Amino acid sequence: MDARTPRAWASPLLVVPAVVIAVVDQLTKAWAVDALDDRNIDLFWTLRFNLSFNTGMAFSTGRDWGPVIGVLALAVIVALLLSLRKQSSRLTDVSAGLIVGGAIGNVIDRLFRSPGWFRGAVIDFIDFQWFPIFNVADMGITVGGALLVLASWLSGRAATDAVEEGADPDVDPDVVGAGNGNDE
Repeated sequence: MDARTPRAWASPLLVVPAVVIAVVDQLTKAWAVDALDDRNIDLFWTLRFNLSFNTGMAFSTGRDWGPVIGVLALAVIVALLLSLRKQSSRLTDVSAGLIVGGAIGNVIDRLFRSPGWFRGAVIDFIDFQWFPIFNVADMGITVGGALLVLASWLSGRAATDAVEEGADPDVDPDVVGAGNGNDE
């Protein structure tokens, strides 16, 4: 594979985190709906499980914008996957997988929860009482976003270092030396 060949968007480093986040998110939401219907569970300090239905977006803003938010989430997933086809690394694959898995988890709620197609409320249940209530999908999106910023910073730094050393900044260091074994 040529060092400039883009990685496939179906990298296991992207797919596995996406599937894990989406599945764990849906399982924990199903548990929350069953276990927290009429009560809260206090865990420690200010952390408790508290069932909440969010028809808006982050921090419960944009209430009743569910259809728009759902479509935007799908557009973000597509744009993120397309951007990875151009340039990718292990860290960007993992971070994109976390973001995609979280987006899918919340889009599933919007699609299939009451009151119906793209108007459903996202289930939130992790409550610190001093921070907005969130879920596993939100954690995937947040951690993935932070890792994507870190990957971008590291990529920019590596490109700058490569230019200063006279190397080709377009060569992916993860692929260099991965030729056919005839490298001299």
